[in-house]
Amino acid sequence: MAYIGKQPIVGNYQVLDALTATTTATYALTKNSVAVFPQTPANCIVSLNGVIQAPFDSYTISGSNIVFASALTASDSIDFITVLGDVLNVGTVSDGTIGISKLSATGTPSSSTFLRGDNSWVSAGGANTPAFQATMSADQTLSNNTLTKIQFNQETFDTDGCYDPTTNYRFTPTTAGKYFFITTLNHLNNSNAGRSVALYIYKNGSPAYAQYHYNNDDYGSANWITLTTEAIIDMNGSTDYVEVYAKIDTIGGSVDVDAEFGATGAKATVFKSFKIIE
Repeated sequence: MAYIGKQPIVGNYQVLDALTATTTATYALTKNSVAVFPQTPANCIVSLNGVIQAPFDSYTISGSNIVFASALTASDSIDFITVLGDVLNVGTVSDGTIGISKLSATGTPSSSTFLRGDNSWVSAGGANTPAFQATMSADQTLSNNTLTKIQFNQETFDTDGCYDPTTNYRFTPTTAGKYFFITTLNHLNNSNAGRSVALYIYKNGSPAYAQYHYNNDDYGSANWITLTTEAIIDMNGSTDYVEVYAKIDTIGGSVDVDAEFGATGAKATVFKSFKIIE
């Protein structure tokens, strides 16, 4: 890229503390009395007795020391030593200037990686945690047309121990941020024929999001009703919590929320969430 005027300078340029020559070849390099560790002799400009020295031939670098090819004397003058900066130090990159293709592949997929165009994985930083998924160990009976908390009492996973599967059946994440929530309820319409099903996501004891299903066939044959509610909710990372409630209006008595889909063993009613990387 061409520049009009002076080109931007990038690097950690330092003029080091003055050194006094003695009868030795090795001298400690400091800046404001703090040790400096040049990465290579070529990264330094060294003036001795008014002459710029050739890196590698006239001196080398060992940790935070410069080692001259031969011992100096008290009559020599180390005029200055400048360190040009760290190797590959590109400074602070402007937003939107590095594409995915420029990121190097690293490791295997994880919560802090993503897939780029050539099917390699690169680190994106951050993690989708806290996260959890919970199901029901058995069907839950709901009284007719009564708002009831769904008891997701069986954890599939809970990365940070933020979900309560035994008492309140709620998720209280300990990291602030935006979270994606999804819950699915499965109900078999049979002899009691659920006329309507409402599925709610509650935040801090109040309804936040909901989905509603109305069944026109009050007396029809048995059929499955599946309802899903999802939302992105901002959580404060301390006291905010989320729960799931449902209400089923029937023409008969109580009705069950099904833990599994028929006799397949597949979980049918689920509650889960994860933190969104921002």
